[in-house]
Order: sequence, then structure tokens, then C-alpha cells
Amino acid sequence: MTQHEKMLATTVGPAGHMIFNNPARHNAVSVAMWRGAKSIIETFLADPAIRVIVLSGAGGKAFVAGADISEFEDTRSSRAAIAEYEALTASVFELLYHSDVPTIAMIDGYCIGGGLALALCCDLRICSQGSRFGLPAARLGLGYSFTGIQRLVEIVGLTFAKEIAFTARRFDAEEAFAMGLTNRIVPAAALKTTVDDCAASIAANAPLTIKAMKHAIGETMKDPAKRDVAANDRLVAACFDSDDYIEGRRAFMEKRSPVFTGQ
Repeated sequence: MTQHEKMLATTVGPAGHMIFNNPARHNAVSVAMWRGAKSIIETFLADPAIRVIVLSGAGGKAFVAGADISEFEDTRSSRAAIAEYEALTASVFELLYHSDVPTIAMIDGYCIGGGLALALCCDLRICSQGSRFGLPAARLGLGYSFTGIQRLVEIVGLTFAKEIAFTARRFDAEEAFAMGLTNRIVPAAALKTTVDDCAASIAANAPLTIKAMKHAIGETMKDPAKRDVAANDRLVAACFDSDDYIEGRRAFMEKRSPVFTGQ
């Protein structure tokens, strides 16, 4: 296990785990933690052995309860400071959102503000029954980026996005699931096993196929005129040209589990 400020990184087989480790502050994220998160994600993405990335929070009370507001006087008190801070957080969100590797947010407890933004950048969100979600920007008087709102709308739709943004209230796990904000709710005691099983299922599948499908799904969210269908066609062709396609066919005929290499 590697420690970077208050960020922890570990690998379990083909799964890379990034843990926000500031439980005394409900895993509120400081500038140093944002930098650590960026470094960890970049390291995972550069490792071909990592086939899925799992984000979680330490302490059992929060995934991430937003940005560390105690730093705002220093990090978000002027336009220049705000721009620098927003560029840093945006770089983390972009890495997650555009990752070729599938990502899972394992949410146990508070998922608020910047924590919700992080979760929205992940492909899957699995939460415990006691989790709470919210976007408190309107209570803090701060502006919220178009991209962040766009991702919220993509997942929950216009009506629920407006309710989440305008009321700034907290939503329980059942409400979040009903909105489509999460994929699944499980008892807290079953959360880790559920996420580990999901990660293992993803990691066992063909990486090139997952990459092509993730790209295609992302393109569906774009204006038709801006979709890069040609790139998706190339990714699909790479699947059919791969050793994994041969392995998949052979495994099916031999009635065994395939062993994919990503080649």
C-alpha cells in the first residue's frame, strides 16, 4: 500500500483502489489530497495490469464529504486562486470521466459536493443503505461548473438535477437510487463484497471490448455532429483483430472461462 498525503493507493489483483483517508473530516478533500488523487489515478491508468479502479473513503462514515472548506480562505478567495483550484479538481474529474479503465465509486456514508462530483465521474456507483447525497453549492454561494452540472443531468435527468441543485438538500440512499444516481443499494456489511465482486466481473472480461463499449457509450452523450464514430469503428476492429477474440471463441467452444490479456 502506498500513502500520498491523506490518499491511499493499493492494488488487489487487477483492481486499483484509491482511498480518501481523512476520516476525522469525513474525508473532505484538501488541495494536497486532490494532487495525490491525480497522481494515483495517473499511476493506475499507466499500468496495463489494472483493469478496474475503485474509489472509496476511509472510516465508514463518508465517501467524500466535499472539499475542505477550511482551506477556502486560502485556495478559493480570489479569482486567480479559484481558477487554480478549479483547474486542479477538473483535472482529476477529467481523468476519471475519460478513463479507458472502468471506474466504481464505493459509497458508504456522506457523498456531498466534490464527493458527488467524483462519484458522477465514475462509471458505476454502489452505495450502502446509510449513504447520503447532496450538492450544497447554493448554500455556500459558490459557482458550479457547466461540466459538473452536465454530468449530473446525464445521469439523473433535468428534473432531478434541478431538485438536487436548487434545494441543496441531502438525499438518502433510496431517493438517490430512485433518481438513477446509483446503480445499487446494499447493506453496509455487504458493500465491500458487492463492489469486489463487481470489480472482479469487469476485470475478467475482455479489456479491448470494454474500452470500445465505454467509448461508444460516451459518444452517445455528445451532439451527433461531434461524435467520433470513426474512432469507435477502429476500437471495434481492434477487438476483432485481437488475440482475446480468438481466446473468447475458443473458451466458448471448450466450455471454460476465457483468460483475456488485453492483446
